[in-house]
Amino acid sequence: MNEATNVFVANRRVLLASLAGTAIEFYDFYIYATAASLVFGPLFFPATSASAQLLAAYASFGLAFVARPLGSIVFGHFGDRIGRKSTLVASLLVMGISTVAIAFLPTYQTAGWLAPLALCVLRFGQGFGLGGEWGGAALLAVENAPPGYRGRFGMMPQLGAPVGFIMANGLFLVLGLVLTQEQFVAWGWRLPFLFSALLVIVGLWVRLKLTETPAFAAALAEAPPARVPLADVLRDYPREVVGGIFGVVACFAIFYLTTAFALGYGTTTLGYPRETFLAVQLGAIVFLAVGIILSGMWSDRFDARKVLMAGCVGTVLIGFLLAPMMSASLVTTWLFLSGALLLMGLAYGPLGAWLPALFPARVRYTGASIAFNAGGILGGAVTPIAAQALAERGGLASVGYYLSTAALVSFVALLALRRPRLAL
Repeated sequence: MNEATNVFVANRRVLLASLAGTAIEFYDFYIYATAASLVFGPLFFPATSASAQLLAAYASFGLAFVARPLGSIVFGHFGDRIGRKSTLVASLLVMGISTVAIAFLPTYQTAGWLAPLALCVLRFGQGFGLGGEWGGAALLAVENAPPGYRGRFGMMPQLGAPVGFIMANGLFLVLGLVLTQEQFVAWGWRLPFLFSALLVIVGLWVRLKLTETPAFAAALAEAPPARVPLADVLRDYPREVVGGIFGVVACFAIFYLTTAFALGYGTTTLGYPRETFLAVQLGAIVFLAVGIILSGMWSDRFDARKVLMAGCVGTVLIGFLLAPMMSASLVTTWLFLSGALLLMGLAYGPLGAWLPALFPARVRYTGASIAFNAGGILGGAVTPIAAQALAERGGLASVGYYLSTAALVSFVALLALRRPRLAL
């Protein structure tokens, strides 16, 4: 075996734990996005118009992005004080319990306003748990990485995104093929949320076998943990926090435009069958995984920041192709989604190596988590809502301009931040 293979084999438990945990967390997150695009509007919100119900479902979807920074503060606090392992287990439990509980919710027709209220509370819980997940998983990988492998180790939690998406949309696709529309709306949509319980058990089994990272152990040996990591981050690293927030906007915007918005728009305005469009998205998401893997290798060779900037430049350009390609045919829609998600791999994969390097180990969990999840509000929470509104008023071209603008914002942030002041 070559050197790279030996390194990955020697660290397989750590890499599996970082990948498996984020795959489960993102599965939970994406089944909500898919259900919000397909059934949550009429099931949980009062009937006014199909468009208004879809917007309400997207608004509930966006709640998780508000919760994510709060989760990053809470889990980041304990991750920097008591360790990465225990905090990652807790974040997985919060996310998993919230997701499984959604399967048992009554609909608006049976419970009135209690139904959307309970849905929003549990959606908040999903986001709160995920707020502590990504930062911990990224640190678990990169703080165990040998010199010269931080980009490739850092890409492992990022691969949880396409893996989770494939599990989520794949399951919805299977349900759509074996159930009638009436069965799916009545009870079939609940099954993916129930299935999350099994995945959480697997994730806990993997993570409970971990030990603390060398970087965290070394930081504790040098000095006591920060009493309030958030205060230290905001006082000492405001430039890194702000730069990190805007640096991640592009990847969130790409993803939720090509998944949640595209699915809702494709199955309503464009009139494609649900199963057909889900299959198109599943074919396109493979290119996200390809982009992440390439970005990990290139980050170790060229620098994570440069790869991120290249992904942003490509996204600015592809935004102008959104309208002509998505409105032409299913084939051109698949080509657009594939190209956009490939570029997302470049704008997303290196974040696992880049963001943690902005902060020292004693406050790294908090700093990286806040930047990633606050950026998710700007790039992810408002994107499906804004895109739906823009499409109704200005057509798909305005949605493409929105994507290009988001990528430009991240490019400028990456350009201004330049190289991190710290090294892992």
